[in-house]
Amino acid sequence: MGGQLSSSVRSWVFGSYPDSAEPNRPVPTPSPFVLYRRGSMYFDDDGDLAHEFYEEGIEFINGTRRATLKRIQFNLIPQGIVHLEHPRLHVDLPVVLCETCDLNRI
Repeated sequence: MGGQLSSSVRSWVFGSYPDSAEPNRPVPTPSPFVLYRRGSMYFDDDGDLAHEFYEEGIEFINGTRRATLKRIQFNLIPQGIVHLEHPRLHVDLPVVLCETCDLNRI
């Protein structure tokens, strides 16, 4: 039960070879590893990088000054593609990962 993979999963994970005239040339298949991701931070007008930006403002309520923070949502540029330091496994990888333990040690 545990060691069987379908041919489509096997070809996706381990790569496959075409049934054409060139048997020594592998077919390009997607990798199970993720090497980059879309960044979740933004650049503002000054070039600062952060998840959120706030602007300090002063309100006058009943004659008293009160400092407030207002979130900036406009004129922000997305960070773009971020290369990961260590490759990660793709979330759609159809293989169960498990760790075996030695029952004699328990």
